[in-house]
Amino acid sequence: MSVHFVHVPHPRIAQRKKSGPPKTTDEHVGFNGKIALILTTVVGTMWCAYAFALLALVALPSATGSPLLLIQWVSQTFIQLVMLSVIMVGQNILSRASDKRADMTYQDADATFHESEQIQAHLLDQDHAINELLDKIAGLEASLIKAKQA
Repeated sequence: MSVHFVHVPHPRIAQRKKSGPPKTTDEHVGFNGKIALILTTVVGTMWCAYAFALLALVALPSATGSPLLLIQWVSQTFIQLVMLSVIMVGQNILSRASDKRADMTYQDADATFHESEQIQAHLLDQDHAINELLDKIAGLEASLIKAKQA
């Protein structure tokens, strides 16, 4: 009697070691995507938001004639120009935080897989020790049987 166990690692472990954690910068983009990324990078800055605010303020004097014109200026000019850039800055910050979380999760999973491999090695050593003990017990049983027959 002996303990026989063969650990077969899941194929995803080898794939994971090659690929690493997914990040937003890893996405494949074509020509149009590159243009969109450049424009998004430029427009998604607070400097662009300040520039848009100045541009919107140029039209403010013509909007002060009536409350309706002022409301239209605020909603159609200022909010659309300035808040677009501010929201994009916030989204960029959230995206970087998300990438950091993904990387930390990947590192945690990698550590867990490493620990799992260590557990498998420990169990294999225990299997060898148990097999040695089982062999000794089998030998002792055989010796006892021979002694009883004699």
